[in-house]
Amino acid sequence: MIIQSLKLKNFRNYELLNLEFHPVTNIFHGDNAQGKTNILEAVYLAGTTKSHRGTKDRDMISFGKEESHIEVEVLKNGVPFRIDIHLKKNSPKGAAINRMPVKRASELFGIINLVFFSPEDLNIIKDGPAQRRRFMDLELSQLDKIYLNNLADYNRVVNQRNRLLKEMAFQDNLRDTLDIWDLQLIRYGELVMEGRRKFIREINEIVGEIHEKLTGGKERLVMEYEPSTGEMSLEEAVKKNRERDIRMKSTSAGPHRDDICFRIHDMDIRKFGSQGQQRTAALSLKLAEIEIVKRVIHDTPVLLLDDVLSELDKHRQNYLLDSIHDIQTLITCTGVEEFVNHRFSINKVFLVQNGHVTNEN
Repeated sequence: MIIQSLKLKNFRNYELLNLEFHPVTNIFHGDNAQGKTNILEAVYLAGTTKSHRGTKDRDMISFGKEESHIEVEVLKNGVPFRIDIHLKKNSPKGAAINRMPVKRASELFGIINLVFFSPEDLNIIKDGPAQRRRFMDLELSQLDKIYLNNLADYNRVVNQRNRLLKEMAFQDNLRDTLDIWDLQLIRYGELVMEGRRKFIREINEIVGEIHEKLTGGKERLVMEYEPSTGEMSLEEAVKKNRERDIRMKSTSAGPHRDDICFRIHDMDIRKFGSQGQQRTAALSLKLAEIEIVKRVIHDTPVLLLDDVLSELDKHRQNYLLDSIHDIQTLITCTGVEEFVNHRFSINKVFLVQNGHVTNEN
């Protein structure tokens, strides 16, 4: 899979931008706050409909403008695709595939398979459960349209149920309708949970081996899916927590409260691991993510590396660079020295300065 080109209009600090990428390594360097990450953000948005930063659509539109346009051309298994995204300040985003508008932006998922790696991802082990759920959901949504639909339905049901729980405080007769939402919560929730269990089983086969190599055979990483229901089924948990939910006006059990546990030698490194262990585990997880995408789609994803090398020691830098030589990579950094020192093959270099990009080749 290759991203061939990117065009931006009124996106972040880019009034107009037209880039053509190399099929392997593309490096964007320059000082901080010049717009390097904005390029990766635009590519990620075209593939997932969302910003990796969690930014609202209106905030990605250039200051003083009403709308923004992103165009990405992709070659997937020899088939060309063009993806267009229109961001508007006062209305939902629009999207098109090969110039044909799509009704739901989620239809874009799976055309471009992306793995995004930023310094924030190195904290996924020590951060809260929301980050780890987001990791599962974003990867599964790119790989499995059925999971994406089940997750959307589940989130819709949770929101509706929470709204009902709040309204019940003023209209007790609404209690009779809670059963309907409970049934849907259980139905879609169980499907989401099964998708996550399968994903963790599959990625576990990969991540342990990668982590073992990264640590010179000293450690093996094991991931465990931790549903919020514990040993109970979702149906049992929903029934048990019903009165509590009514009292708290919120849904307390379900996939929206799940987590992933990371263990080394039976130790939960979320709580007891050193920073080095947590960062190595995060790197292992990202490399395993690349590998699982390869296995599922029988192609390579596009890797977006956002100033990660500066956060890794030499050993981890070398392992990462050695692992990505065969896939298209878009890399941001402040300087290209670490790549030169590593003798890393650099195919195309861009200098980014205040919203202007210069091809240095």
